[in-house]
Amino acid sequence: MRLRIGFPLFIFLLLSINVYSQNRYTLSGTVSESLSNETLIGVTISITSLGKGVITNEYGFYSITLPEGDYEIRVSYLGFKDITQMVNLSTENKLINFQLIEAAEQLEEVVVTDDVEKLNIRKPQMSVNSLSVETIKKIPVILGEADIIKSILLLPGVSNAGEGSSGFNVRGGSVDQNLILLDEAIIFNSSHLFGFFSVFNPDAIKDVKLFKGGIPSRYGGRVSSVLEIFQKEGNSKSLKINGGIGAVASRLLVEGPIIKDQAAFLIGGRTSYAHLFLPLFDVDNTAYFYDLNTKLNYRINEMNSIFLSGYFGRDVFNISESFINTYGNTVMNFRWNHLFSDKLFSNLSLIYSDYYYGLELDFVGFKWNSGIQNFNFKYDFKHYLSNSFQINYGLNNIYYQFNPGKIEPNRPSSGILEDQLIQKYANEFSVYVDIEQEITEKLNLQYGLRLSNFIRLGQEELNVYTDNKPVSFNELLQIYQKSDPISAINPKRSTQLANFTNWEPRLAMSFAFNPDNSIKASYTKLAQYLHLISNTSSPTPLDVWTPSGPFVKPQLLDQYALGYFKNLNNGVYSLESEIFYKKTQNRIDYIDGANLIANEAIEQVILNGEAKAYGLEILARKNIGKWQGWLAYTLSKSEQRTPGRTLMENGINFGKWYNTPYDKTHDFSAYASYDHNEKWSFNSNFVYQTGQPTNYPIGQYEFQNLIIPYYGPRNKERLPAYHRIDISATLTPRKNKGRKLKSEWVFSIYNLYNRKNAASIGFSRNSDSGVNEAVRTSIFGMVPAATYNFKF
Repeated sequence: MRLRIGFPLFIFLLLSINVYSQNRYTLSGTVSESLSNETLIGVTISITSLGKGVITNEYGFYSITLPEGDYEIRVSYLGFKDITQMVNLSTENKLINFQLIEAAEQLEEVVVTDDVEKLNIRKPQMSVNSLSVETIKKIPVILGEADIIKSILLLPGVSNAGEGSSGFNVRGGSVDQNLILLDEAIIFNSSHLFGFFSVFNPDAIKDVKLFKGGIPSRYGGRVSSVLEIFQKEGNSKSLKINGGIGAVASRLLVEGPIIKDQAAFLIGGRTSYAHLFLPLFDVDNTAYFYDLNTKLNYRINEMNSIFLSGYFGRDVFNISESFINTYGNTVMNFRWNHLFSDKLFSNLSLIYSDYYYGLELDFVGFKWNSGIQNFNFKYDFKHYLSNSFQINYGLNNIYYQFNPGKIEPNRPSSGILEDQLIQKYANEFSVYVDIEQEITEKLNLQYGLRLSNFIRLGQEELNVYTDNKPVSFNELLQIYQKSDPISAINPKRSTQLANFTNWEPRLAMSFAFNPDNSIKASYTKLAQYLHLISNTSSPTPLDVWTPSGPFVKPQLLDQYALGYFKNLNNGVYSLESEIFYKKTQNRIDYIDGANLIANEAIEQVILNGEAKAYGLEILARKNIGKWQGWLAYTLSKSEQRTPGRTLMENGINFGKWYNTPYDKTHDFSAYASYDHNEKWSFNSNFVYQTGQPTNYPIGQYEFQNLIIPYYGPRNKERLPAYHRIDISATLTPRKNKGRKLKSEWVFSIYNLYNRKNAASIGFSRNSDSGVNEAVRTSIFGMVPAATYNFKF
């Protein structure tokens, strides 16, 4: 009955809006850069006489509806020259595309910045950070290579497990709880060379946005954050080439028109080559990476555009030709943008994503490979019903295939038999609706609902356990142990081994006291059906993803956030402060002594627990001027626990809360950029973090003449505090003026004062004294680097 009443009511509301709009007309179109036709995200189109405005979406499209009349339209985007144009809306809707010219092309001495990072006081969206590609390229990082992942680590609420670790942690969440999207395709491993570099070529990137909370309903599948990255579309005006040559890696990007002003291509590649010099030092080991970014776009007409993008990357780690480790991502995306009307924009995507891990051990005579593939269909709509009421809706279906591992002989005489671990299959379907509504000039809402359904499909063999418990508890020894299967079944692929359905409501609101001050609040519920099986704080290529199923429940998160936001001095300065609390159900925990490698009965070593995190984040920025930068501080706590399933069980860590490996009480970072003149600019950053939780021995005993340490509660101790300073200087030769070839030199020093930060502290027996001793492992001291960048 509710459905029958609700649907006519919805139609009535739509008709009411249409009736109200009979004497109103819609102005719509796209905004792009004049020199390349690259669409621009977040451009402001304002009506000066009404104090109204709208910003372009992820594809550069805008739509605004106004009463009939004459209006002065202002199109503004910092870093570009404003456009002011008179528009008459009296007889029909109008489609107007704007092209912006870079301000630097018009004014010789102007200092410009990119407003993608500026704070929007009125919008209800909170817990989101944007970084422009120009800012990312300025931030000093290890070995001088601009890096998206290393840059977002300077933002509040974001950290990682230290130097040489891959991935990142957001608000006390684990690395597998981050949804990483490159042109809408899922990236399962974001790191090159085990975390020293990210897989994202900054030259090919157009926009970077990190959602830490208040996540819109169009995103799902992870419970901690969404990192959304869009590649450039390609220059349809003229051929452009840019690149860079660094100490350990080089890159080249080429883009240009296929059909001028209508179709374009982009292709970019990177490779590292430090391994080529290792034989000079009598080193047989090698480690290198290479990747390729591609994109084609074709504007069929004013209503239709199609895009084909791809990414391919590989890492190779080789020890004396006898141990070869290869891993990487492959993604492809076909996208179709279509305008049904000047108020209804749609995007359809067909996406393929594959993460591959391979291992070849020549000395034992076998090869190993594993990975995860998915086929993704997305159809999204953005409906501009009125200036104060916009609705986003769509659907998404992902089919997964998990390969936990396959062993093959790499030579006939090895004696190794081919063996395939049981592959797993699953399907994830979701529909969503998101509404942005302006209640009054001061109060704005964003609310929505996502319905997700996850089906674990049949596989070749499935174990059956007594009482459906793959983990048993030994009451005599007070430990958890593997349960032996009592039998096995062979379900067909079409069989539903498990079926999960979750409603995921989202709500965000903002109340603006005035144009420069607001408070915001949000509630987010999320479900995650995939789990990364790893007992390290940082993921490694060997880690395996597994789907929820008969023995593994989906993670469910509830997050609350409240914040105060302020712009100062007309946006020159901004302040963002938030408090958050998040609770996660069904967080995977491992029994003591769990063996995760090549384990096709992973359910025998894991239990479902819970996690919580809470904290305070502060971000103060200076957005405009010769001096720019920010101060970021996070005070937080991240814990988890796994109590016993019955009164007789003691649980993990005796059922008590314990620190997660990514708990950092204090996390402070500072970034500063100074443009001294046209020739020189300087950048620096400082990082301080509370030491990572770890375990130290609390005692030792002797057994058969061996001294054996034993450990106390999980993650009770900490590594020493982590801190460092990085600096860089950019030299832009004056001869760049008037030349097609423009170049710059970037000189950087990572870890300026040579801090020996502890990546880990291990314990081993001293060969001379026979006593166990602590051994600190540090990865980097001070690292200078130089990079040459060019474009023409």
